[in-house]
Amino acid sequence: MDLSEILKKLQISAEDICSLNHSKPSGDHDCPVARALRHIQDMLKSKTLEDVVVILGFSEQLFRMADDSWLLPDVPDSELRSLFLHFVKSLTCYAALPVCDTDSGTVAPDFYKDIPVRACAVTAVLQSLLFRLGDTAHRTKRSLTRALAPCISVFAVTHLQDQSWTSDASRKDAVALLASVAGATGHSSVPDMLSGRTTDDDAGLVQEVLDIVKPELTKDNWKRSQATRHVFFWILVQVKRPCLVYHLETVFPPSLLISDDYHLDNKVLGVKCLHHIILNVPAADLRQFNRAQVLYHALFNHLYTSETALLQVVLPCLFDLLSVLEKSPADVSCPRRRNRYDEVMCHVLTYMEMEDKIRLRHLYASTLVPFIERMGIVIVRHLKRLEMVIVGYLEISDGPEETTRLAVLTALEKTIQVAWPRMECRMPVLGRSLLRLLCDVTRETQPPEVREALLAKTTRCLQLLDYSSQGKLRAILRDVDDTCANETVLECIQKVIGSPLPDCCRNTVDSCLGVERQPGGLCQ
Repeated sequence: MDLSEILKKLQISAEDICSLNHSKPSGDHDCPVARALRHIQDMLKSKTLEDVVVILGFSEQLFRMADDSWLLPDVPDSELRSLFLHFVKSLTCYAALPVCDTDSGTVAPDFYKDIPVRACAVTAVLQSLLFRLGDTAHRTKRSLTRALAPCISVFAVTHLQDQSWTSDASRKDAVALLASVAGATGHSSVPDMLSGRTTDDDAGLVQEVLDIVKPELTKDNWKRSQATRHVFFWILVQVKRPCLVYHLETVFPPSLLISDDYHLDNKVLGVKCLHHIILNVPAADLRQFNRAQVLYHALFNHLYTSETALLQVVLPCLFDLLSVLEKSPADVSCPRRRNRYDEVMCHVLTYMEMEDKIRLRHLYASTLVPFIERMGIVIVRHLKRLEMVIVGYLEISDGPEETTRLAVLTALEKTIQVAWPRMECRMPVLGRSLLRLLCDVTRETQPPEVREALLAKTTRCLQLLDYSSQGKLRAILRDVDDTCANETVLECIQKVIGSPLPDCCRNTVDSCLGVERQPGGLCQ
């Protein structure tokens, strides 16, 4: 099928058909390609879905078959960009999601049933257009491609999500379209296209893309389209250091807005946005204009939730933010006053003490290890409550995998390593709890690998307690009645008694615990 037949199928006038090779504008956009594109847009407004799919199919062939002289007439570049940009926006609007007028921000899945089909048809037309504009050496084509790339990218990302408005086919087409946009603009990947990492052009497209999404991310509008927040998140995570800092004013307010919503999914998504910003923006820029303090209060308020999905993203985000707000506790150049590290630790320990849900207990327990590592020796301020939490968590089994107990044992091991001078007075309570755990493990039924891990970690903690008390624990363990204890328990006790004892406290830390001695004293 040649171009004349395609135009006839599209019901394009004979005047446009006769002007295929020699098109001269008689006014702004008054050229054959302009009239053809306007005609296609008019047809899309009044046809049924089946008819529109056919029209878009012919439109795809139109872009593939048309000569460059007809497709790119001799008009000013600004007019040409405006012409094609208006056409592309009309196509993307045809596959746009229905607007939600309720505060929930969601619509029934039935409203999306035609969207994947529309998206696939539109994607085919855009792919065909990008194929014709893919010559980066051609100045007009390169300029036009760059003008269209932000709008096409937002459309592709919208239908890239694994959501109720997409299908396997539409997602696959969206991935291909996004790759075509990056290639047509001369980039090897989408992150490079957004950030501008090319050999001949350092200007990325992220600001133009964000400018398209920004009007939909206001307080009153961001819930009108269910895809808006997902598109924003996807674009945000593609942009990293050092580019993201230049767009902080644009991405920071929407991230806070989404995280402050009452829907759990939106809260989680917003916190993920904030975490990406914290990791990819320099600390000095986060502290500027009190942004970091605003972030801290927003994230700390989420700690009062009992939703595991939210706490899973809030806690790591908050820990990374603390390193922006506070000096490292290992820094001895300034007094180690109580700060936000202590505030968060007190909150976590309070909620750990009264938590009875298995999933949350495991989450809190696994959180302790990185937190203790970051706090270092200043964890001694919280040893009394931490001891109560550890003892309480070791007493209760959480199923065959014993994930909570294993995490708590790891936290105890790290605590003894960083706060060993204060552990001798804790030795009676912790030692008794660990011995009780050894007995419980021998009586309970777990998978062999879990059983071995529990025994190994418990034995290691007993050894560290013995080292920190300079052998006082092994003196007590020698009095264990071997006629009453289980054989496995006796083997673990023998490992503690038989391990070499350091000569002094310094050797205890440097040789046995395997950690560096804290400069400037241990208990400031």
